[in-house]
Amino acid sequence: MSPHAEEFSLGQLELQAGKNIKGCLALLGLSDNRNRVTLNIDGEPKEEAMADNLINHPYIITIERHILDEQRIHPEATGALTNLLYDIAVAGKVIASKTTRAGLAEILGLTGDTNVQGEQVMKLDSFADMTIRRLTDHTGRLAGLASEENAEFMPIPDRYPKGKYLLLYDPLDGSSNVDFNMPIGTIFAIYKRTREDGTVTLDEFLQPGRNLVAAGYIAYGTSTMLVYTTGNGVHGFTLDPSVGEFLLSHPDIRIPSPAKYFSVNLGYVLHWSRGVQRYTEYLQGREGGVTALSLRYIGTLVSDFHRNLLAGGVFYYPADNRDPKAPSGKLRLLYEAAPLAFIAEQAGGWASDGRQRILDIQPESLHQRTPLYIGDMELVKKVEELIRDHDM
Repeated sequence: MSPHAEEFSLGQLELQAGKNIKGCLALLGLSDNRNRVTLNIDGEPKEEAMADNLINHPYIITIERHILDEQRIHPEATGALTNLLYDIAVAGKVIASKTTRAGLAEILGLTGDTNVQGEQVMKLDSFADMTIRRLTDHTGRLAGLASEENAEFMPIPDRYPKGKYLLLYDPLDGSSNVDFNMPIGTIFAIYKRTREDGTVTLDEFLQPGRNLVAAGYIAYGTSTMLVYTTGNGVHGFTLDPSVGEFLLSHPDIRIPSPAKYFSVNLGYVLHWSRGVQRYTEYLQGREGGVTALSLRYIGTLVSDFHRNLLAGGVFYYPADNRDPKAPSGKLRLLYEAAPLAFIAEQAGGWASDGRQRILDIQPESLHQRTPLYIGDMELVKKVEELIRDHDM
């Protein structure tokens, strides 16, 4: 077999594509070769639905293969983390199948419930939360889960085997945008247990972000993209619906410099501290600031972060004085800030609460909130400087 080839078993392709196998082969223009399908991109022209930038690669890399390749870097690995990451990728496919049909699948609107954050629960929120839980809680890879949608962490039920990892996740970031056909996403963080065995306890979830073993997000938009890191760089995979698989489309992502964009809700500027207001003026090029950056703000953390990760920029959601009961901002440290901070640092960026590195913050509660400044390292360091000068 040519080294410039990737293999899929017929059973796997049928399962992932969810189609009759002969139909899959016809769609892809492939032939059955001893119960194997060979995708050789040095040969005949292939399915045009494949992302254009993949066609010029010497071979196609699936997310499963990429995760397995990363596992080989660690000879002591058991495969549990590899399989857990792939479980999350499968959950992303299932959720994506609903987001693209949201207006047709009676999945829009509210459930009538309120989550632990005091927010109205969207139907798709509930579906995403259930999907991730049901795909991971019985596998023997986890000791417990914690979801932004639930007040308490969820130990693995006694009827299932227990693993050594903990999964924390925001099942559907930006869900208030669902009804308006705007981008949304899933964020996940994976930690190792701090104990060898026994029933998992709350303190095991309250680990600083520097202890993360893996983190990532899935962005649902014009295409579905999964971005993750295990501490060996950041890699992005685009879901090709023609084969039902995530394919490597953005290897070794680095935040470009100089920055192009800043992302923030300027509607709250009057409620920010003087240091943050001064920082915003700096980004706009006023009073000796940088060359003015363009403002881009969607209102979905995953989407705004994703743009700045690929194009260069900074996202921030400061603390404000609108609500005395919420002096630390809106975003959740464990479910949103820490996993994205891990990704940002692996891509050459930085993340801070304005005073300290996000990954060094010791969580005190499961749903702790934090200000967040994340993206271009120089720009995040600048806000720390201005907060020191004006707000201390």
